[in-house]
Amino acid sequence: MSCTRRTIEQLRLRIPSFACVPGCHDCCGPVTAASEEMAWLPVKTDAEHDAALAELNCVHLGPHGCEVYAERPLICRLFGTTPSLPCPNGRRPEQMIEPQVEQQVHRLIATTRQVLV
Repeated sequence: MSCTRRTIEQLRLRIPSFACVPGCHDCCGPVTAASEEMAWLPVKTDAEHDAALAELNCVHLGPHGCEVYAERPLICRLFGTTPSLPCPNGRRPEQMIEPQVEQQVHRLIATTRQVLV
């Protein structure tokens, strides 16, 4: 297991979770994710990427929501857990993410090769 993968898995455990509004995908726009995170997700065609981007959606957003929710990238996991990325529906975990964990996520994002999701 690579050092980056270990770091990603450790950070995932430290990001609090909460229940989204069923059917909502307001935070599911195009985002960047570490290329290693993308390697865990299903491969999509260029046409699928282009169609999603044209709608300002994530390529992994399906008719019933996120198709890769269990493996979604760290940036997606941050939505709703920090004041800097609030849930548009006011949902949030009981305890927001610890500031130092959020900083670690942003540091990882800044130091890894990013690709558009």
